[in-house]
Amino acid sequence: MCKWMKVGCSALLSASLLVGVNGGSVEATSGNGMLVHGHKLVGQTLFETPKLSTRFANQSGYTFNYPEDGVRGIYVSGHSAGGERFHSLVDFVGETGLNAMVIDIKDDHGNITYMPDESSPYYNIAKKYINDPEEMMNVLEENEIYPIARIVVFKDTTLAEMKPELSFKENGSVWKNGRKEAFVNPFLEEVWEYNVGIAEEAAQMGFREIQFDYVRFPEGFENRDETLEYETGKYGDDEIDNVQRRVNAVTDFVAYAREKLSVYHVDVSVDIFGYAATVPEAPGIGQNFLKISENVDVISSMIYPSHWTSFEGLDKPDLYPYELTDGYAKLENELLEQLEDKKPVSRPWIQDFTASYLGSGNYLQYGKEEVEAQIRALYENDINEFLLWNAGNTYTQGVDYDNP
Repeated sequence: MCKWMKVGCSALLSASLLVGVNGGSVEATSGNGMLVHGHKLVGQTLFETPKLSTRFANQSGYTFNYPEDGVRGIYVSGHSAGGERFHSLVDFVGETGLNAMVIDIKDDHGNITYMPDESSPYYNIAKKYINDPEEMMNVLEENEIYPIARIVVFKDTTLAEMKPELSFKENGSVWKNGRKEAFVNPFLEEVWEYNVGIAEEAAQMGFREIQFDYVRFPEGFENRDETLEYETGKYGDDEIDNVQRRVNAVTDFVAYAREKLSVYHVDVSVDIFGYAATVPEAPGIGQNFLKISENVDVISSMIYPSHWTSFEGLDKPDLYPYELTDGYAKLENELLEQLEDKKPVSRPWIQDFTASYLGSGNYLQYGKEEVEAQIRALYENDINEFLLWNAGNTYTQGVDYDNP
């Protein structure tokens, strides 16, 4: 980590174990920071974790200003960020009305996408997708591209397999969903600290925002919460039902992460299912839209038309990108007004891919017209920020992001 700092750096903790929980210092606008070390017990393993002096801010030395017209960005995988495609994506952003990148720092498998110092407790879960993080940050700074670090939280096959006691088990083995993905347990504060430690390293690299994804229990968990084997931590002794336990755990993680990251002067955002705004709370996954929203700086609802079964009379929502986005934006605006001074910035994820898997007659070929329709619906509802999702990072050319 220290090799990325453009100004003074304190030594990070030494760790000889496979997986640990990390704190860390980040950018300070002036002065030097000191790390003081504490200890955290994860399962039966003692991990040494640095704690932050409250006077730390950001010490990366990079300058990234929040875009005046709001963040309008694209998703960039670790592979793309570390490969030849990165430069073409930088050019793409620079030649359009876009201004930000959401870059995988902890990916959907649970690996971090760069090689930290060997002393980092995350060294053994690292993949060298991003070969030179310092050069990547330099390019982003030179091109005035706002950097957002994506951290996949509770979907984490890597950690689940390395520390099964932190996951959900079935017949003594780590449980996986139909896509062979494992989740770790949101009830356990050890898991919270593990992920926030990665977020702290991202802040040290110079990222101005930490975006947490998969901040939830597995889909359909309400159908297996009585059969899987798992710990409930501090949430097992109360008298509330299982749904509220899950909601409390997810909400508490978000509040914890924001508090821990506040010393870095970074924004905290959370990706959330769009349908979570349509129900009091999503019963299986533990997402309550308003409770999460009041604990973040930015809320990013994933409102891809292809991901809805039906919405406000739209039986095949993928065929109606404008109508779906317009209806959702109106609903979300009404909800967020309830939060008054705790209202976060709304920055939805929108669709820049074709969902052919829906079958003939159920999807559109998404291109310039469909992407612009979603953006126009947001603008007409006074939502001026958005993020484009395409898993392969192949984005539609010729879109007018300013006046769609």
